[in-house]
Amino acid sequence: MTSENKQTGAEPADSAAEESVGASEQEVAEIVGRLAEPDDLDGAERRQLLGRLTKSLAVGAKNAKASGVGRSRWLTDVFMAVAPRIPIRDLQTLSEHHKGLTSEALADDLVSTATKATMTVGAIGGAVAAVQFAAPPLLLSAPAQLVAETLVVAAIEVKLIAELHEVYGVQVPGSGSQRAVAFATAWSKQRGVDPMSPASVTIALGAATKTAMRNRLMRTLGRHMTTLGPFLTGAVAGGFLNRSATRKLSEAVRADLRVHRALPPGKS
Repeated sequence: MTSENKQTGAEPADSAAEESVGASEQEVAEIVGRLAEPDDLDGAERRQLLGRLTKSLAVGAKNAKASGVGRSRWLTDVFMAVAPRIPIRDLQTLSEHHKGLTSEALADDLVSTATKATMTVGAIGGAVAAVQFAAPPLLLSAPAQLVAETLVVAAIEVKLIAELHEVYGVQVPGSGSQRAVAFATAWSKQRGVDPMSPASVTIALGAATKTAMRNRLMRTLGRHMTTLGPFLTGAVAGGFLNRSATRKLSEAVRADLRVHRALPPGKS
């Protein structure tokens, strides 16, 4: 961990990346946070927000390219700028928002809500892509759209991981930003955070952690390539793959958390 920390910031392009991220960081974080909320947004509002996010990211990607920053590094920087701003609810609020559910029943409902949310992102993205196939010039915006979908899905899944830790009573130490890094790192590894392991509670992004984060983001981005299918086939595939991936992640994280604290079935 020490050797990783020494390498943090050693990359000469990092300052340029930070500048490209900072330009639209607040707007991107605001939109992603809104889309990651469990509220029942209607389809039109979700499409509008996803469109705004796509435009903002397109500008950021252009600036990053102009400054010589690679897309994967830029995407990682954007994600880590967004992560500390993802709204995380405490246990009491979670129970109130989920009709008084507790313990495993509450965890089940959190997973159900998150899988529906990521499935919806994939379906909306696929529907937009299907329309774009009817107007080929608009496909030029597809890469930014895929980045937008990737960030929103990643945010929903990081939020799920953080809130599952709340449900299972596994406390991750540190400030809000430090905990955000720990949960984002857990997402990149598709595991829960082990608060007893210094290597698990990551408070700084070392070289190895950054690489794991980039790899996970690029895998998620690759998954969203399925939305680029005609006649709404992308909407079906994107929704199904997102739901499956989120459910698989939740199972792995909950298995890790149960090692630290087993929960009763809970009030249902």
